[in-house]
Amino acid sequence: MQRRHWGGLTAAWGLAMACLMLSSSWAQTPAYPSHAITMIVPFPPGGLADIVARPVAEAMSRELGQPVVIENRGGAGGGIGMAVAAKAKPDGYTVLMALSSLTVIPEADSLLGRSPMYGLNDLRPIARYTADPTVLAVRADSPWKTAKDFIEDARKRPSAINYGSSGNYGTMHVPMEILAQVAGMKLTHVPFTGAGPAVVALLGGQIDAVATGPATVLQQVKAGKIRVLAHWGHAPLAALPEVSSLKDLGFNAEYAQWSGLFIPSGTPETIAQKLRTAARGAAQDAKVREVIQNTGSPVVYLDSPDFEKYVQTDARRMVDVVRKIGKVE
Repeated sequence: MQRRHWGGLTAAWGLAMACLMLSSSWAQTPAYPSHAITMIVPFPPGGLADIVARPVAEAMSRELGQPVVIENRGGAGGGIGMAVAAKAKPDGYTVLMALSSLTVIPEADSLLGRSPMYGLNDLRPIARYTADPTVLAVRADSPWKTAKDFIEDARKRPSAINYGSSGNYGTMHVPMEILAQVAGMKLTHVPFTGAGPAVVALLGGQIDAVATGPATVLQQVKAGKIRVLAHWGHAPLAALPEVSSLKDLGFNAEYAQWSGLFIPSGTPETIAQKLRTAARGAAQDAKVREVIQNTGSPVVYLDSPDFEKYVQTDARRMVDVVRKIGKVE
């Protein structure tokens, strides 16, 4: 009897210790977030993704109680930074501020016979912040006063006019290739690592034109250094209401450059919801809205479920666009 009694006590003691160790382990797990979060911007400073990311990161820092630190990882039309985010540990400490090239690059990789750097399923959409048509911009001292001037000259002189972009199949390359196809012209493509360097090259006379978001060039337009000839939208731009759309000019060319926040797929739901709440708070923050509005790209927010549907629709449309552009080495 005594032996059975002590055996029972030993078993009970072991169970109690196991429960104590488990509860201690839970107690030692820090609440999320317990340290800084990295927001990857897959382009150099100066482009739309960076312009949106900085005020959003600041607002999310206040909401989450931890710093959200910008890390610019440019290259391959944004593909390098997007791949880094897609392959990051899904623990809530790496987020991505991407542009619409996110949906293009996997299809472009496949077209070129390369293993895609990432898959769309590797990333989960959390919040869309902006969605602007790109604009056709040239230096203010260029010979082209209108989009028709530009197109007619390009038709007469195939490949003589060049334009800069953020890389092959990026958000500055795709719209120009769409326009070149519908307008029957041939331009020379000069890829850079992002919109910022491309605009610097435009101002310096190294290239002739860019297709980019209004936010990237609006200050230079106001300063009289850049002229916008047209845009790829279907309605007047709030920041540049006097600029005509390419569709109004008779060219069936549309393209929207959106920016949005993503996290690695597989991020625990509780953490994903905290980030979603913080991202929504940033979109509603008066300071964030003012900063982004002042760049010419007003906040056009979509919450996670609607943004996910938007990304899927955009990805299906971009497959056709990329296939029409074809291989670009």
